[in-house]
Amino acid sequence: MGPLVVAASDAALDLPAFDLGVVFSEWGLVPMSVIVTVWGIGLYALGVVAMRRRGDRWPVGRSIAWGVGMAAFYFATSSGLAAYDTVLLSAHMVQHMVLSMVVPLSLALGAPVTLALRTLPGTPRKWLLVLLHSRLAKVLGFPPLAFALYVLSPWALYFTGWYDASLDSTYVHEMMHVHLVAVGALFFWPIVGVDPLPGRVAHPFRVLLTVMTLPFHAFLGVTIMGQSTLLGGDHYPSLHDGPMGSWLPDPFDDQNLAGGILWGAGDLVGVVFFVVLFIQWVKSSMKEAEREDRRLDRLERQQRLAATGDPTPPRRASE
Repeated sequence: MGPLVVAASDAALDLPAFDLGVVFSEWGLVPMSVIVTVWGIGLYALGVVAMRRRGDRWPVGRSIAWGVGMAAFYFATSSGLAAYDTVLLSAHMVQHMVLSMVVPLSLALGAPVTLALRTLPGTPRKWLLVLLHSRLAKVLGFPPLAFALYVLSPWALYFTGWYDASLDSTYVHEMMHVHLVAVGALFFWPIVGVDPLPGRVAHPFRVLLTVMTLPFHAFLGVTIMGQSTLLGGDHYPSLHDGPMGSWLPDPFDDQNLAGGILWGAGDLVGVVFFVVLFIQWVKSSMKEAEREDRRLDRLERQQRLAATGDPTPPRRASE
């Protein structure tokens, strides 16, 4: 049972009542998810192996982050969560948050661009460098543009005909998943600042951008909860006429739950990311202080050598 289904087939579905158990039991074989996950993990693993074979070290934490991101992508698009994403708006909203926040953030922490630059042979590496320095990369990596796309695209998704179309078309549904990951990547990748991408900014501005996303998620969630019309039109009420009508919740109650999920999950992930950025900021400041201390020590030795010809620093009184 795949997650990418059209509305007509939803009416004939006979899924059991939604709970945590079915999330891990209603798995489907979705070609796009399998291909992306296998290639993503496989290519990354090849890069890590190439690094180790030549004696270089690749941080284990980055490999774990990449694995978590790929696993989250596969879970969101192939598990029971995906099987119910056109049946319950609340299930779709959990999927939305995983694809737009958890997946891009985890993949960005995996630093795949850095890994590729260190392991690709000459010509492919030159192509990657050309892409990173291209005008397109600079435009897409421009922080205000990435921020605008990230906070405005959910409004476009739920308050235009796009979401209705995703319930009626397999292709549009797939493209919605791709869009959520892509926009999240455009926003998170430069802010994480691990890979050498255009658009990287100083740590204070990274923290500011993260904090600014919190009210947008909250406002969108509250707006969805306060809607007097149903997202998806007649799609969700029509499912009550089928075999699942005995357990499906009231569409308005489910929509209120979906808005609350968007509000709460957005704030939770945003706060976690804020903590990650703050830790990065502190570590960067400590490293900068160490570099400055070393620079001052070198300057002091050079001045002493120029003045006395003795490079040995004077002994402290306590010594």
